[in-house]
Amino acid sequence: MIYSRIEGTGRYLPSKMMTNFDLEKLVDTNDEWIKTRTGVERRHLAGADQATSDLGYEAAKKAIENAGIDKEDIDLIIIGTTTPDYVFPNTGTLIQDRLGIHGCPAFSVEAACSGFIYALSVADKFIQTGGTKCALVIGAEVMTSLIDWSDRNTCVLFGDGAGAMILKPSSETGILDCKLGADGKYKDLLLYPAGPSKDFKKIGTGEAKLIMSGSDVFKVAVRTLGDAAEEALKANNVNKEELDWLVPHQANLRIIQATAKRLELPLEKVILTVQDHGNTSAASIPMALDVGIRDGRIQRGQLVLMEAFGGGFTWGTVLMRY
Repeated sequence: MIYSRIEGTGRYLPSKMMTNFDLEKLVDTNDEWIKTRTGVERRHLAGADQATSDLGYEAAKKAIENAGIDKEDIDLIIIGTTTPDYVFPNTGTLIQDRLGIHGCPAFSVEAACSGFIYALSVADKFIQTGGTKCALVIGAEVMTSLIDWSDRNTCVLFGDGAGAMILKPSSETGILDCKLGADGKYKDLLLYPAGPSKDFKKIGTGEAKLIMSGSDVFKVAVRTLGDAAEEALKANNVNKEELDWLVPHQANLRIIQATAKRLELPLEKVILTVQDHGNTSAASIPMALDVGIRDGRIQRGQLVLMEAFGGGFTWGTVLMRY
């Protein structure tokens, strides 16, 4: 059997950083409240000359270097993002061009915070069917471009960043299962209400801003992520105790804690990075995975569950042996 196996990872955070104390100067909030409710301590902001493709490009370079491959080996590029540079061309092609790669398919997947899991699932299918020998999968976002900095309920949560991964086929066990889900009936609980075919003129005027019903999102997210995680383990005959690491979407510390509790998993087995960059949407899982691998916690052969939940609502899990 052919598996998709991670050969390298990389991440990139813009140099500009905003702490909770900086936010205290903008809105009626404070460091203790933000940390208690969200776990976020700081977030990174893309520079005025940085777009999503710039962040994704930097993460991709690090993943390529970490994998020890030539860029010419890459024959598929998929990026999960909610904040593309342009309506078109898609951000995947922009990164492809920056890398100097030509000819291979390159495209974007939009599934909000679940975007990377969706993109990874697609790449996994390409590899399993023999259509790809080396895939570059990226999650990158400039979420702060959507933020209303006067809305204290949302501006404390989000940040910018990018994570990337190189996948190659292997006879050694790698990705065991990918499961995706969505339910559009929750669309009004978390959204950015403007786009190319609807209220486009509102973009950039202050009329359109990220809208989130925090308590409702929390309830659905905790229930859905718990169910999805248990379903992934059950489908693969894996007991909770066998799981070595949980790498969740870094949206909110309380959601992560609730999911870990549902899985009876101590926080020592959860990769936590939300404190360092806030909710970076599709970028958060590949960045967290890179952190866990590079600091030596995640070891080859260990069982890892990645899971995400985002606007739409969308969600997904990936169970793998690293």
